[in-house]
Amino acid sequence: MKGLFISGSGTDVGKTFIASYIIQALNSKYCVVARKPIESDCIKTTNGLMPKDAMLLNKACANPESIDMVCRFKFEGCVSGEKASLDKGVSVNLQNLVSAVQPTSSDDFVVIEGAGGLYSPIAQQALNSDFALALGLPVVIVVKDELGAINQALLSIGAAKKHKLNVVMLVLNQIRPNDLNNAKALSAYTDVAIVSFNESELSDFNARVLALI
Repeated sequence: MKGLFISGSGTDVGKTFIASYIIQALNSKYCVVARKPIESDCIKTTNGLMPKDAMLLNKACANPESIDMVCRFKFEGCVSGEKASLDKGVSVNLQNLVSAVQPTSSDDFVVIEGAGGLYSPIAQQALNSDFALALGLPVVIVVKDELGAINQALLSIGAAKKHKLNVVMLVLNQIRPNDLNNAKALSAYTDVAIVSFNESELSDFNARVLALI
């Protein structure tokens, strides 16, 4: 399987937002499909649960698939994937997640988004780091570009390396403009490629993504 695993330094860092832009950049190079195998905090509708993140990822693909293909396990509770499934009496293990992200074609490039950070529980007795290791795909880590980002980035990189994961890129998501210059500072402490994301400099971001992936 060809693809990427997208993780974050934690929740609410803009992981899905960045993943959607990575998908858009890679559409010109690959036949990209999205997978968010398990999602909590879904919206309850008359047609069932709507997984917001999975829908955004799917929409970014040049050839969207059915939402059930993108996200197999959907839960309403705003909790970890592990707790959400246990609370509903649904058994979701690591192998279930691996099976849920398989592409329909061997030519597809699969962008897979985890849930939270590398040490966030995602299935029964399984962390995101376990899921990433089982997939064997390069990892992209998303960190909010703010005060404290260097600490969060280095902790996440350290966790990834501890589990022999290949971090191909760390994205500093600049939600609000700042003069912290975290990218330059961070590059002094790691050999992982640091890419800054700012919507006003989208062409530069796309070029870096295409060069690295």
